[in-house]
Amino acid sequence: MKKPTSTDNKALLKKVSIPMFYVGILFLWQFMVSILNVPNYILPSPYVIWLELINSFPLLLMHARITAIEVLVGFGIALLLSVILSIAMDRYKYIKDLLYPMMVITQTVPIMAIAPLMMIWFGFGLTPKIIVVVLVCFFPIAVSLTEGLASVDPELIDLMKTMDATESQIFLKCKLPASLPSFFAGLRIAATYSVMGAVVSEWVGAQEGLGIFMTRVMKSYRTPALFAVIIFIIAITLIFVAIIDTIGKKAMPWTKERRSLR
Repeated sequence: MKKPTSTDNKALLKKVSIPMFYVGILFLWQFMVSILNVPNYILPSPYVIWLELINSFPLLLMHARITAIEVLVGFGIALLLSVILSIAMDRYKYIKDLLYPMMVITQTVPIMAIAPLMMIWFGFGLTPKIIVVVLVCFFPIAVSLTEGLASVDPELIDLMKTMDATESQIFLKCKLPASLPSFFAGLRIAATYSVMGAVVSEWVGAQEGLGIFMTRVMKSYRTPALFAVIIFIIAITLIFVAIIDTIGKKAMPWTKERRSLR
């Protein structure tokens, strides 16, 4: 039987210490709230939040479904537009000179200023929320992919040209693989922005969604329900990022090989 090495012990300690750290925070939170008799409308205990999460789960799930639709559709549109425009900006410099300043300008305007305009122009349905998600996701994806495509070693491109490689072959065999790490980094950032954009746009005006549900419980001082909504928002974001990470590992198997060599 193989004895555990110091490396194995360190890995096990790392796996155990991280969840124990968060469990300790929850126990300390529960203890302090109970000792100090803090009212639930100011700071509920983890146990009260857990009960609220169970009781409100069907309602939260209904609102989360609407928010998830806004996130997925908006993110998908932003992804498609970003890929098309990033490839165009990499291929033609004048397109980059034309569009890049406009992309930066869209990021200087706060979401809270954009969302009301979308409501005025497109009503209170899903359309304005999806547009807001597209706007907040487009920039990080497009910039990451554009910079990734531009960061390819010119010597590699010259080498492929000496072998009579076509532009499409250079893109597929050289530029695209080299840009994937930067591209997926942008996707992770956009994933967090997408949920935030959907929730903020629902604050302004909506009939369903986690954002509008959050405003309702805030107005009624239902702080445990507010924490339950926050937990749902965090869960959606983490699941979305985890899916992107999984796809990234499948698309970039060489990164796994590098980690195994360390």
